[in-house]
Amino acid sequence: MSIFGCLFPCAPQPGWREGLESERCMSERMGASASASQGAEGAAGLDLSQNLPGFEPPAPREKKKRVTGFATLKKKFIRRRRSSKACDHGRILRELVSDWSPVEVAALLEEYDALQALKDLCVQAELARPPAATFKQDLSSLYDFKYCTDADLVYRGACFPIHRALVSARCPYFRDLLAGCPGYGARICLDLRSPSVDVQLFSALLRYLYTGDICHHNGSIDLNLLRRLREEFGSPNPLEDDLRYLLDSGDHADAALVFTEGADGLLGPRPDSAGSEYGFRPRLELPCHRAVLAARSPFFRSLLARRARIQEERQPTRIVLDEGVIPKRYARVLLHAVYLDQVDLNLISRGGCGGGLGEAQALAHTGRARPSPLEEAMELYQIGRFLELDILAQGCEDLILEALSLDTLPSVLQWSRQPYGSAWVHRQALHFLREEFQPVAQSPVLHQLDKEHIIEVLKSPFLQASELEVLQAVLKWGEHELIRRMEDRGMFSEPNVVSHTAHSVTRKGVKKRDLSDIELREILSDLLPWVRMDHVLPPNSEVLLQAIRRGLVSTPPSHMIGGERENLRVNAWIRGSKMNGLFVQPRLFIPYYDELKVLVEDQLVQEAEILRGRRARCGPDPDISYMTDIRGGPSGVDVLSSAPPVPDAAALNTMLKREQKLRQAPGCQLALSMPLGSRAEIGRQIRLRVVREFNLPDNVAEALEAYRIGTLTEENSTAGRRSPARRRLVTPPRRLAEPPDGRLPDVAMAPSTLGPPPAPSELRLDLGDGPPPRATLRAAYRLCPPGPPFAPPAPVPRFL
Repeated sequence: MSIFGCLFPCAPQPGWREGLESERCMSERMGASASASQGAEGAAGLDLSQNLPGFEPPAPREKKKRVTGFATLKKKFIRRRRSSKACDHGRILRELVSDWSPVEVAALLEEYDALQALKDLCVQAELARPPAATFKQDLSSLYDFKYCTDADLVYRGACFPIHRALVSARCPYFRDLLAGCPGYGARICLDLRSPSVDVQLFSALLRYLYTGDICHHNGSIDLNLLRRLREEFGSPNPLEDDLRYLLDSGDHADAALVFTEGADGLLGPRPDSAGSEYGFRPRLELPCHRAVLAARSPFFRSLLARRARIQEERQPTRIVLDEGVIPKRYARVLLHAVYLDQVDLNLISRGGCGGGLGEAQALAHTGRARPSPLEEAMELYQIGRFLELDILAQGCEDLILEALSLDTLPSVLQWSRQPYGSAWVHRQALHFLREEFQPVAQSPVLHQLDKEHIIEVLKSPFLQASELEVLQAVLKWGEHELIRRMEDRGMFSEPNVVSHTAHSVTRKGVKKRDLSDIELREILSDLLPWVRMDHVLPPNSEVLLQAIRRGLVSTPPSHMIGGERENLRVNAWIRGSKMNGLFVQPRLFIPYYDELKVLVEDQLVQEAEILRGRRARCGPDPDISYMTDIRGGPSGVDVLSSAPPVPDAAALNTMLKREQKLRQAPGCQLALSMPLGSRAEIGRQIRLRVVREFNLPDNVAEALEAYRIGTLTEENSTAGRRSPARRRLVTPPRRLAEPPDGRLPDVAMAPSTLGPPPAPSELRLDLGDGPPPRATLRAAYRLCPPGPPFAPPAPVPRFL
């Protein structure tokens, strides 16, 4: 026993924590058996109490409950310590802004507010895609354009081409009527009992059979009369139920999908295919309906139209599909999506017979004969694109997105970037990588990512990781890439010449001293410039200092250069200071943002309001594309020279109307109202959303902007020709054209505060001897700080 223990016998001895821990663990281990035995004794006590009246069971012990409470409390502390990364990030940010003024803290919060509003627009643009037509919309178009009709109904001199199978399945009256007039192209005259049914109402009845909806907004349709006609024609089932009946039963089928082994058919007829019409051996034949196929797929529509010219329509149409391109195990999934707008992977045939490129590719890449559900969804997406079935393609995109996780992220990124992949899925996978970058950086998934994907997420200001974690992930990826290159060169069996070491590197382990810093710097030359070194917290991080010592970071942070390091650090986070050239736009890291909002809301309310009032008078990044003196694209570059698929004028005008509508949305108005919001980036995200909704490539957004600028320039030049008196003016600056959304930029609203312009007779030449105007475009641009360095520089406006 130590002296301290002799003096204080009741004091805890050295190692009392370990003893307490071992005693607690022992009590917990014994507690389970003790509780079990105690329960058994309690049960026996109940039996004994029935036989012995004087027996009382012992009272339960309270010591175990206290120990359990302490263990639960400690588990809570451990859980809190494990999930305290957000608290650590908040503490680091508080240490950063501890010596800042309230105005500087509020300025940083405004940066984050503008980024948050911009992030909402970016997410909407990434989710944008053209909506796939439903079976109701496609059947409505089928009724309007009369594809593949096989019968005619004549009512009061008007001819209505119809589809026999669809109308017969929908209405018992027409089923009995068409059954009495078989044959292709039958012409049937109708005579209804209700004389008040005109041609327009009869057309509405047929449209109801096709779509299941009645146009209630059409006031010329008598709903009471429709109810009386229901008694005569019968009440049809819901459209989805009738389509399901056609799919399951094959009733009134006039076509069939035939899946064959196309490899043998290309070489010639098989010996056992004498009864086959095409010389193929049928493997699977599913009945279907020409009307539904023509309505849902332009591919099937054109195929049926060509087949109608070369064969008799009275015969069922057999559509032969090569199993090497479209495996027959996807046949029922395909028809289920065509008829019911549902993609169900459970309908995939899991039989032993193979077929298709999917199984061969899965066997070659994964060693498994049966592909995973994710790979099946990817293959089904390609089939949907090939058959022009948008509902199947988008359903597979949704299934791929549901299966997206850390394990599937590399394969989804690799597949979606291919020409046959999905650009929409690629955008969602990159968004997932940005949001889950912290767990990705701590897992082996990081080593499976390509350099292009890492650069793509490093460019984003919405990457959810601190800059120190970003730097660690980049260095970790670079070192793994260097080790892989060393393995490819066979450097594990010979002396390491690159790293200038005399010993050889074994495969059991590679140390950092075995890696060449020169080659590592070459690997990371495209990644490290996108790491915002000025925002690495804490500033004296050992990871950053070690990277600088190794020569990996060519330019150290600004606070490590010069005398006043603290001031330089502030200048790198906020704009509008004296040394504004050091400003780097911070990333919208949510823990930093939340902690900063708490600081401002608790302590800096008045100072933040003062700062917002000061910055509202001068926007940092005005949208100069609204100005009339811009006669071309940005920076004088012809955006049409990159040869994107430019739509016609009607489509561009429709897209401009859609852009104007999106600019009026609350989210866009919130982003535009931010004093530090980038109007150019906001406009770009809106245009990206528009072109993606129209199913056009992203580079069409540049053509749309050029078309908008050209339209505004033409309108203003026309307005200038109408008022020749304005051409004689010298003093006032050129007026700004009002944008399509009706909202002028901040620099355009300044002259409007001076009241109405003076009459032309009161205008005088500015000889320079008087006070300058209170608000002009030149003064407004002099007050505005420059934009962030990670965005392309805005074009410089030209003034008269």
